[in-house]
Amino acid sequence: MENNLNRCIWCGNDPLYMQYHDQEWGKIVGDDRVLFEFLVLESAQAGLSWITILRKRDGYRKNFAEFDAETVANFTEKDVEEILKDPGIIRNRAKVQSAINNAKIFLNIKQEFGSFYKYLYSFMPGGVSILNNPKGMKDIPTTSKESINISKDLKKRGMKFFGPVTCYAFMQAVGMVNDHDSACSFK
Repeated sequence: MENNLNRCIWCGNDPLYMQYHDQEWGKIVGDDRVLFEFLVLESAQAGLSWITILRKRDGYRKNFAEFDAETVANFTEKDVEEILKDPGIIRNRAKVQSAINNAKIFLNIKQEFGSFYKYLYSFMPGGVSILNNPKGMKDIPTTSKESINISKDLKKRGMKFFGPVTCYAFMQAVGMVNDHDSACSFK
């Protein structure tokens, strides 16, 4: 990870943030398991900083079956109690329970559309990612027409902790929207 490259200002100089920025953020994800991972992580992040979640990512990976949606969808209340004992995650009962609920919805969507990826991109203009060209943080929106529509549809299906702002952050994370700063070396 080179430090002399231009990066989006939000990642600062924290090595974990820089690695995430350089290797993941804004890169298109087509793998449903990775999409489920970010669905769990972004939902857990609601009301918290993303760096907090990145620092607990391994705890989420361990507690949520390496982000295997089928396994998570079958978690019981006993599983919830065990997960809530681990300081390696955000120990919020509603968020843990929502991950299980959201796994079931995720699987239903996969069955209906063939993949969660296909579902998501059915909301995108022309079925492709959006490449923005922000000049700085002030030019990056917190929602979009697409994030509003996706979150509204997911809410109708019963998904929790995934409103338009969380959805937009998810879209940025998985490359549905590329909001790298116009001067960023990783655009």
